[in-house]
Amino acid sequence: MRPTEILMDEHRVIETVLDCLEAMAARCAEGGSLDAQSAREAVDFFRGFADRCHHGKEEAELFPAMEARGFPADQGPTAVMRAEHAEGRRLLAEIERAIDGAAAPEPRASRAFAESSLRYTALLREHIQKEDHCLFPMADGALTNEDQAALLARFERVEQQDLGVAAHVRYLGLADALAARFGVRRQRATAEPCCGEHSS
Repeated sequence: MRPTEILMDEHRVIETVLDCLEAMAARCAEGGSLDAQSAREAVDFFRGFADRCHHGKEEAELFPAMEARGFPADQGPTAVMRAEHAEGRRLLAEIERAIDGAAAPEPRASRAFAESSLRYTALLREHIQKEDHCLFPMADGALTNEDQAALLARFERVEQQDLGVAAHVRYLGLADALAARFGVRRQRATAEPCCGEHSS
C-alpha cells in the first residue's frame, strides 16, 4: 500500500463527518437549535483526525518528500495545500466560537455557525478533490519505491508519537457515531490505520 492510498482512505472518513457538519449547518440555517455535543465532537474530529493526524502527515512528511524530488516549496502545489490547511484551521475556530450561541439558539450565532460550517465543508471538499486527483498522482509519479517505504514508516511514527496508538481508532469510532446520529452513510476506508491498529 502506498502512503497516498492511506491518505485517500482518510479522506473518505473526513467526508463522512463533513456530511454530518452540513446537516448541523442546515438545521441552524432553518432556525433550529444546534446539538452542541455533536458540534463539539465534529470539531474534535476535524482538529484531531483531519488536521493533526491527516494534515500532519502531509505537512511533516509527504510535502517535504515531494519537495525533495523537485516540487517548489514556496509556490507549487504543496504551498497551495498548506495555505488551504491554514484556512481550514481559521474556519474551524470560527465554527467553535459559534457553538454555544447557536445551541441557545441565538439567531446571529446560528447564522455564523451555518455560514462558517458551509465554507469549511466547501473548502475541504475541494481540497480533497485536488489531492485525490492531482497532488497524489503527482506524488506517486515522483517518489521512488524507497521514498514510499520511508514515508510509510514516518506516517506510523507521526501517529504513534503525535497522537498515541489508540487515537486513530477513537476518531474512526467518533466518525461512526456521528454518522449514525445524523443518518449519514459512512464511507468506509479500506486501508488499515498506518500505525498498525486494528479495530475488532
